[in-house]
Amino acid sequence: MEETIAGRNPVCEALKSGRPINKILLARGLKPATVAEITRLAREKQVPVQQVEKNFLDRLLPDTNHQGIVARVAPHEYADLEDILDHIKEADPLLILLDEVTDPHNLGAVIRSACAAGAHGMIIPRRRAAALTPAAVKASAGAVEFLPVARVNNMVQTINLLKERGIWVVGADAAASQVIWEAPLDGPLAIVIGGEDKGLGRLVKEKCDILVKFPMLGKVNSLNASVAAALVLFEAVRQRSGR
Repeated sequence: MEETIAGRNPVCEALKSGRPINKILLARGLKPATVAEITRLAREKQVPVQQVEKNFLDRLLPDTNHQGIVARVAPHEYADLEDILDHIKEADPLLILLDEVTDPHNLGAVIRSACAAGAHGMIIPRRRAAALTPAAVKASAGAVEFLPVARVNNMVQTINLLKERGIWVVGADAAASQVIWEAPLDGPLAIVIGGEDKGLGRLVKEKCDILVKFPMLGKVNSLNASVAAALVLFEAVRQRSGR
């Protein structure tokens, strides 16, 4: 079954990554400069390009800002967790775990931040969580093509496995006693971000080596999951660069 990638940047990154693409659909009337890189890459990769009417893409992807550029691709493949861990044996691991984040736009935004921060992979649960849907792929702005995402049946068991591999597990929790920049984030690290409504689950929270919070000085007491993930990721990057 085919899926779609919509938008100039996501389609361009999918071409660059070498992901198999069946066909690219371009709305008639787009400026040549807008599609120049995509048509060049498609020619190099021997991917067929078809001109269609814009309203065809509107019907194909309602409620999506496709920018007149759509790629038809095979469903996005998930990475194997063991492959991710084997790949980072010689590195200083930086992983991001999402505990029941259900909004695909949040999932895509975290993927984008994690890729920008140089993370080695993401882990999400199979159930009660957003998957790599076209909406999540679009929100990642192409980053999903470069960040391996693994799905697991049991997040608690996965955290145990990471700890056995010497990876420090840090959870973001509004009730934590330690402020984020006081926590050691410069070693092998897995960052756990909770769902939009409930935050970290009780068992997941208990398994974390340390919990951190953000100083909330205004009249709200929580952050969007993707914002929280980005803040912890880049605090880790800051500490690592200082080391």
